[in-house]
Amino acid sequence: MTVLDTRALGRATLARQLLLDRADLPVLDTVAHLGGLQAQEPQEPFTGLWSRLRAFDPLALDDLLTGRRAVRTHLMRRTVHLLTADDALAWRSRHDTMLRQRVMGTYRRELEGVNLDELAAAGRAVMADGEPRTMTELARVLADRWPAPGRRALGEMVIAALVPMVQMPPRGLWRTKAGVRNVPLSSWLGREIHPSAPNGSDPVGESLVRRYLAAFGPAASADLRAWCGLAGLPAAVAAVRGELVPFRDARGRELLDLPDAPRPDPDTPAPVRFLPAFDNAILGYHDRSRIIDDDHRGLSVAGARVVLVDGRVAATWSVDAGTVIVTPLRAFSRAERDAVAEEGHGLASFLSDKDSDRVRITDCPR
Repeated sequence: MTVLDTRALGRATLARQLLLDRADLPVLDTVAHLGGLQAQEPQEPFTGLWSRLRAFDPLALDDLLTGRRAVRTHLMRRTVHLLTADDALAWRSRHDTMLRQRVMGTYRRELEGVNLDELAAAGRAVMADGEPRTMTELARVLADRWPAPGRRALGEMVIAALVPMVQMPPRGLWRTKAGVRNVPLSSWLGREIHPSAPNGSDPVGESLVRRYLAAFGPAASADLRAWCGLAGLPAAVAAVRGELVPFRDARGRELLDLPDAPRPDPDTPAPVRFLPAFDNAILGYHDRSRIIDDDHRGLSVAGARVVLVDGRVAATWSVDAGTVIVTPLRAFSRAERDAVAEEGHGLASFLSDKDSDRVRITDCPR
């Protein structure tokens, strides 16, 4: 069985994530290919798409959100994701149990004794008028019937797990600050959520395996689980295994992949790329070493924005008064420093609507 070292896996990841070469794809097709973008920080997907597309217009994403072709909703790992409307409807039922379990894991003591089916029905009844509500507004009504758990536990259980919701625009629009107002997913899209498959079949799980490998492979089953948060996918993997090709990584783990998916030469040059906070190019794996050193793994869950140099996390970045500030995690060569500055100029211009292209690279910490 072919062994793929860390560099080979890293180049494959960059290619699948559209970070090796910017793509000429419509924004909706890009969101679909990536299986969604993590989006609890509303402006971060714009940077993620700018780094992946040659001519990304942020207003194109705005149009998808206001036109109800893309949505912001709780799904993978219970986090807010930007997804195509079609994927949100197709995948939501398959994630129901995981979402309930994860919210209950946070609020088990507060929600002890609460009948979740009754809570779900009450939540749907409150939202049936189609009026968007904040979590606080919804929880205030529910607390009249369930005063003990506390409003946050009630609100999160309903909005993040029991009743599929959309975070309505203007939340998530370009350069717009807006609070979260929720409306049921099916009423917002005018279409019903796909029902769960009959017992013994898992077409959604099998689709998730294929879609994940197209955007993240080659990968192990543990990586797939880390991306979507679903534990019950071994049967789906087994069902499609005959379509896949196996590899090993340097640790001996079995990796699976689509046979015709790109696996570039490990020596393929990798351009500098700026990634937003919580980008799935990093978070979409259990073993993140193909992109980030173990010493810096904590950055991926702390909301740090990172810079890829030669395909690996080599710096963090932030913005202050229109200036992109890059903080190296290691020393840069002159060529690397110039490449980081060049890409940073483009990012500064994008984020400021061409008002600034300033970049400052700080000294490498000792």
